[in-house]
Amino acid sequence: MMSSVIPSTVRRLVVACGILAGLGAGIAHAADTLEKVRDNSSVRIGYANETPFAYTALDGSVTGESPEIVKKVFEKMGVTTINPVLTEWGSLIPGLRASRFDLIAAGMYITPERCKQVLFTDPHYQLPDTLLTKTGNPKNLHSYEDIAKSGAKVAIMAGTVNLGYARGAGITDGQILQVPDTTAQLQAVRAGRADAAVGTQLTMKGLADKGGDSVEAIAEFKDDPAHTGYGALAFRPEDKALRDAVNAELKQWIGSEEHLATVAPFGFDQSNITDKTAAELCGQ
Repeated sequence: MMSSVIPSTVRRLVVACGILAGLGAGIAHAADTLEKVRDNSSVRIGYANETPFAYTALDGSVTGESPEIVKKVFEKMGVTTINPVLTEWGSLIPGLRASRFDLIAAGMYITPERCKQVLFTDPHYQLPDTLLTKTGNPKNLHSYEDIAKSGAKVAIMAGTVNLGYARGAGITDGQILQVPDTTAQLQAVRAGRADAAVGTQLTMKGLADKGGDSVEAIAEFKDDPAHTGYGALAFRPEDKALRDAVNAELKQWIGSEEHLATVAPFGFDQSNITDKTAAELCGQ
């Protein structure tokens, strides 16, 4: 009797210890990332070139609304060195989960689908979308539905929420030109490979400024209010301690004079501040 009972008991103890060890390792990793960032006084941010959210300036430095917020917030946490890692938009979440960087600072919208993969801070801005077209908007496009009905082609940055919005409005995949970044969106419209490009209002206005007299960001874009974007910083699911520490600093700082002065050069102001929370936007 004892020879059969003891091995069974031992097996249960081994399994239980293994589960506890795994849980302990996960908790330790979450705490370790925050401690590592503080101990090294440095943090790695993943970004994709998209003005005005996060981009490489002419002098080679990385700036934009999100990196500048990160600099200020982590400085308040005693972290002085920001190490940027450039990647394509569609590789931001995979890169984060593969530990290529510690957080995403790219103006990423909070969506329920993304919430299954990453942890978001509460949003630090809200922003509607618009279209970039040839000057004069020759095809008279003012909504996703207009694009669907007219058969026009639209350039959309791969990995963005706009792909889902476009398909939901009846735009076929044959009408969609997926591109890696906003520069490619501008080039597609200027070259006539797309009749329009869609993205955030500030991004499309920035592209119009770069594109000169040949393109414009339309003033009236009819869109579902539910499509308003809420941008935030994103972290690995196991890095809740780091996310929570950053979120606490953001809550105290967003809306302050220093915050508004920090984001003003990128076109953001008081109207972009929101009281929405990540939990609400994630549907939790």
